[in-house]
Amino acid sequence: MQNTPAETEISFIEVGAAEAARKIAMRVRHADKPTDGQPTLVWLGGYRSDMTGTKAVEVERYAMERGASCVRFDYSGHGSSGGAFTDGTISRWLEESLAVIDQAAPGRVVLIGSSMGGWIALRVIQELRRRGDGNRLAGLVLIAPAPDFTAELIEPNLTEAERASLLERGYFEEPSEYSPEPNIFTRALIEDGRANRVLDGTISTGCPVHILQGMRDPDVPYSHALRLMEHLPADDVVMTLIRDGDHRLSREEDIAKMKQAIGTMLA
Repeated sequence: MQNTPAETEISFIEVGAAEAARKIAMRVRHADKPTDGQPTLVWLGGYRSDMTGTKAVEVERYAMERGASCVRFDYSGHGSSGGAFTDGTISRWLEESLAVIDQAAPGRVVLIGSSMGGWIALRVIQELRRRGDGNRLAGLVLIAPAPDFTAELIEPNLTEAERASLLERGYFEEPSEYSPEPNIFTRALIEDGRANRVLDGTISTGCPVHILQGMRDPDVPYSHALRLMEHLPADDVVMTLIRDGDHRLSREEDIAKMKQAIGTMLA
């Protein structure tokens, strides 16, 4: 994989009002020769990830190869966006995602959600359908999706010390495999996660869905992706289980599978 030929310029939009206002950084790249009806690819990153990651950049490259536009952005508290990371919740990041999509991708879209971004993508779809914009959805690609991870993967495994830290300090920390800085999980994030659960009933996307999941994922077990499939009974869902795949799925062979999945949404 090569570097992006020319880095897309960062632009900003403001989301929220008064003390909740924050500047959200995004990179919007339009196809040189756009094709009528071609959906825009929208990248939704994971927890503590930003839009300069390997998969995000490769999604933009692929969009340009296929004559599609692409939007990638940073949630508040991530990358080049404003706001404090510790203020982040699923509802807050969902609000930002919808604002970016409305501003930068007002037509049809293919959502590509990685890890927590998969949860955000499913909530974006629910909100678009709720307001009557479900016809804008051309496809959904989920990479190691982590819907409801706060309630399903974190809360059941909290130690007594972590529970005490949540009560007394409002957050707890745990070592990260991907950064020298620890992961921080706040009480607000966990409580808000309960209000944004999607694995509590049928999920209707109204579009084709492709899930890519590593079977050696130490963060989100592949059983979680299988459970997600059970909540998508009405959709055309394809799942690719990658036997030796980890959580990041950023190897060249993983990127190739991601692009192939996206390609089926652009055909």
